[in-house]
Amino acid sequence: MKNELLTIGPFTIYGYGFMIAIGVLAGWFTAEYRARKHKMEADHVFFLVIWCLLGGFLGAKILFWITEWKEIVSDPGFILWTMADGFVVYGGILGGIFSGWLYCRMKKLHFLEYFDLLVPSVALAQGFGRIGCLLAGCCYGRETQGWLSITFHNSDFAPNNVALIPTQIYSSILDFVHFAVLLALARHKKADGQVAAGYMIFYSIGRFLLEFLRGDLIRGSVGILSTSQFISIFILAAGVIMLAAVSGKKKDRV
Repeated sequence: MKNELLTIGPFTIYGYGFMIAIGVLAGWFTAEYRARKHKMEADHVFFLVIWCLLGGFLGAKILFWITEWKEIVSDPGFILWTMADGFVVYGGILGGIFSGWLYCRMKKLHFLEYFDLLVPSVALAQGFGRIGCLLAGCCYGRETQGWLSITFHNSDFAPNNVALIPTQIYSSILDFVHFAVLLALARHKKADGQVAAGYMIFYSIGRFLLEFLRGDLIRGSVGILSTSQFISIFILAAGVIMLAAVSGKKKDRV
């Protein structure tokens, strides 16, 4: 895989950024289409996407710096030279959720309704984003002797010329399946918040399991668990509690 897809003069199009852009656009168009279909205020979708992107970027960066606090303590300049790379997906998710909640509160929108609207698009965007990871060679897997492997030759992140578990491909497939499951769940939901809770539950379980295959140990750890596995436990618990709470409210009304 090669991250530099195209160079025109001084401009270079990178695979990671290109796939992120495709993911964001696909997620935005999908969310806006679904908003109009369900007669929601679709004009808010664009602004929600922008707010969630900015909050997600900041959250992903902050959580990365938290996991690398030892590096920062020893060299504060670490913050400056990692401004363009180094992100933790869970930080992006949490930052995006908080930004979306803040926007809905400011505009007096029903947060859970829009949360349900956007989370399938989040899973869709993540699926494209993981293809970007594949092109760049980041988020790579452990070394393997198995026949199902991938070998990088020009990556700035993964070890080159070594057979690795293709975790990026697994993650991308899982995200696209997740997108389809959430759309199905949205068609049959009984209360606002159920789709969002489903996203939290499904994603946290999938991420926890995939972490066992990851080889980029720089992401930090909490005891025997990676940072993402540790966070997954709390996201799963929050998703289960949220599902019970919103379903209980619907049952009480019935």
